[in-house]
Amino acid sequence: MDFAPSRRAQELSALVRDFIRCEIEPVESDYVAEIKRRREAGGGGNWQELPIMAELQAKARERGLWNLFLPAGHEGPYAERYGTHGGAGLTNVDYAPIAELTGRSLIAPYVFNCNAPDTGNMEVLLKYGTQEQRDAWLDPLLDGRIRSAFLMTEPGVASSDATNMELTAVVDNDEVVLNGTKWFSTGVGHPDCEILIVMGLTDPDADRHHRHSMVLVPRSTPGVKVERMLTTMGYFDEPHGHGEVSLTDVRVPVENIVSGPGEAFAIAQGRLGPGRVHHCMRVIGLAERALELAIERGTSREAFGKQLINLGGNRERVAQARIAIDATRLLVLNAAWKLDVGGPMNAISEVSQIKVAAPRMALEVIDFAMQIHGGAGLTDDVPLAAAWTGARSLRFADGPDEVHLGLIARLELMKYGVAR
Repeated sequence: MDFAPSRRAQELSALVRDFIRCEIEPVESDYVAEIKRRREAGGGGNWQELPIMAELQAKARERGLWNLFLPAGHEGPYAERYGTHGGAGLTNVDYAPIAELTGRSLIAPYVFNCNAPDTGNMEVLLKYGTQEQRDAWLDPLLDGRIRSAFLMTEPGVASSDATNMELTAVVDNDEVVLNGTKWFSTGVGHPDCEILIVMGLTDPDADRHHRHSMVLVPRSTPGVKVERMLTTMGYFDEPHGHGEVSLTDVRVPVENIVSGPGEAFAIAQGRLGPGRVHHCMRVIGLAERALELAIERGTSREAFGKQLINLGGNRERVAQARIAIDATRLLVLNAAWKLDVGGPMNAISEVSQIKVAAPRMALEVIDFAMQIHGGAGLTDDVPLAAAWTGARSLRFADGPDEVHLGLIARLELMKYGVAR
């Protein structure tokens, strides 16, 4: 068991850390403030990307800090075209500390072209797509010319069970016809979102794990309509956002099915494993940033004749936060290592464990930071309220806690012969 990043990963981490400190952090508050100003002004300007993003992305590409998420085994032509430093190809253990660093910032993942859901969608095309599908959509995604959305969750069913999805994707000769509604489709609000990966019911008579298909649907296809953009705890997360999308008699070529009809469940499981590690490492970075803000506030303000850090058990809370962050990081690295050495089936329980543990830990740390900031912690003057919202929403994204806990318990009880 080896959690140590390679020398190359250490070098990349140092470069990413320096880039975030010198290029992103000085402009991030202005970026967020401008989005807010546009929202208040109305007219939809808050859904347009700000010019500073393209400037930051250009700098990141110049320094080779682009598409670092590209997994080991994919250092081929895509990496050579759209990545440097050997074209990424990092293991999960190597990429984990980089993902943690990007989690410190709301915009860093987008600057490095390492943001969800684009990374997951690109991995779907890398692992399961045909060459034609890759040429059409993977190339521009890796190049940052377009963005994407993943349409899985539905408002009318319990979407924690992926086999429940009711949107239909019916094969009609040489076409696939899609009808239904999806929501919490992350990224669909961005003006550069051009391709949707849609999970739909193809064969209701098949076994429950082979009823659904993943279909590539261009955003501009007739019948695709973004009905509304959704808030998460009052935040729209512009300019990407989460949308409710209706598909009405949407027709695309049958060649747009990924990996073949009935393969959606298998693709979803393959897509979500590494993605969950990325999410969890980013949320650890978020917790680290929250703890830093708490300590800065606690040592710079006084009340009742003492520094805030010396009041009300705050020193103990700092210690508890450090223990929780470090313990969770080790848990995530363990899951990443097991994915590296044995693939998704080797880390089923471990991935579910981190999906429960990481956001819960982050919420506790962020809550402490908000409390020590007093009323300011509830405002947008500091990034804590947005951080809390992001961590809280992660307890739903990629499966709610209850599903993961059920899976962990089932696997544990199987060791003792307890039936499902």
